[in-house]
Amino acid sequence: MREEVVVEVGGWEHECCGPAHELDTVASFTALGPGPRYDESRHHETPDGIVELRGRIVALFAVTEHGTRVGVQRIPSGRALRGFDEHDDGHLEAPWTGEPVTVEADHFEVVLDRYVPQTRQ
Repeated sequence: MREEVVVEVGGWEHECCGPAHELDTVASFTALGPGPRYDESRHHETPDGIVELRGRIVALFAVTEHGTRVGVQRIPSGRALRGFDEHDDGHLEAPWTGEPVTVEADHFEVVLDRYVPQTRQ
């Protein structure tokens, strides 16, 4: 069975040590939330409410502080977004075209197409 879920990525946790994410790749997240919307949690102190999510990235959005969602090809790593990655300038690009996207992103949304195994009865 397949299901789409949204993982919100950003803030200090992504800036600290968050990896880059790109459309049409497989990604794994440790997250909090009841679903189908989750918050990535890279530095959780307690396992209560933590879920492991894995799936193919089918959409990525940069989200402004006012909630405007802008589609992007990839989310740069936290290191690149802070300007500390010599191999990645941290800029945002439009999906599939590579055109620059200029937006002040407050956080990002990763839409995962998850495969959830069904249990036999």
